[in-house]
Amino acid sequence: MHRPMTAGTTSSRPGHETTAVTKGVFAVSLFWRIFALNAVVLAAATALLLWAPVTVSVPVLFTEALVLLGGLAVMLVANAILLHVGLAPLDRLSGRMATVDLLRPGQRLPVAGRGAVSQLIRAFNDMLARLEAERAASSTRALSAQEAERRRIAQELHDEVGQSLTAVLLELKRSAERVEDADLRADLRHAQETTRESLDEVRRLARRLRPGVLEDLGLVSALTALVTELSTHTGLVILHRFQPALPSLDEQTELVIYRVAQEGLTNVARHAEATHVEISLRHSEGAVGLRIRDDGCGLGLSHEGAGIRGMRERALLVGATLDLGTAPTGGAEVNLLVPLNGNGA
Repeated sequence: MHRPMTAGTTSSRPGHETTAVTKGVFAVSLFWRIFALNAVVLAAATALLLWAPVTVSVPVLFTEALVLLGGLAVMLVANAILLHVGLAPLDRLSGRMATVDLLRPGQRLPVAGRGAVSQLIRAFNDMLARLEAERAASSTRALSAQEAERRRIAQELHDEVGQSLTAVLLELKRSAERVEDADLRADLRHAQETTRESLDEVRRLARRLRPGVLEDLGLVSALTALVTELSTHTGLVILHRFQPALPSLDEQTELVIYRVAQEGLTNVARHAEATHVEISLRHSEGAVGLRIRDDGCGLGLSHEGAGIRGMRERALLVGATLDLGTAPTGGAEVNLLVPLNGNGA
């Protein structure tokens, strides 16, 4: 016969009990660690008082008070040094916790020994590994959904808006040819040109959302088209050097490199106040590297915005590293290094 649980009955939860026991062991171990450090100092002070030829008179003499105060100072200094050495790993742990960034993976603390503090640091490193894996997985899902949405919007722009504008453009052309009034014909010609410019803009937006050249002709052709288009519309002088005979890359890696280049060049055009930009794509020592340099105002003390953090998230998808620094020209420099282990054909 089973007795039902009442409101005052507590159920056993192994996971919580294990966590509580672990915390308790850590707390006791840390307590004994601090206690042992203080015990060493007090034992040394006691031994010094027992075997040192020092007496205390009543009233206390000045020399005796000086010796006692000196001994107290030595005890405090020794205790502070021992505690600093013993608890230094906790200081390193708190410093790492305050500065850790999941978009810069691999930030681990060295683990030495098998004490309670070492166990805490090891648990912190394991937690960072789990968080980085979860962040990479969530970023993959989010960016995949973003690319799918970009593809859908680009398709609608090309099929719906583009075709509608094309129909309007043809109708305006036929109307301008049939009308006899010169002023009205001029107005129709102007409307025709405006519609053509709008159609070109829609097509340009569709290409930026969904790089069809990347899918059809490959990474180098897509980057060349990107550089040409951006230079035409912004007036930037963009020098590009793309190494021939690059290794074969999978679709996701090519898309990551293209999006990082696109975001980097867009940031230069919008914020850098630059006139010249250099972009290069090279292959060396089992990796493919993308580099963007400009002669603008540089990064300065500005915080990383959504664009740069987006580039870091994309780099994590293929195990790449993204570094930002100052270019020799004084502007900003973006370096993306993509390892080929698992990415190259």
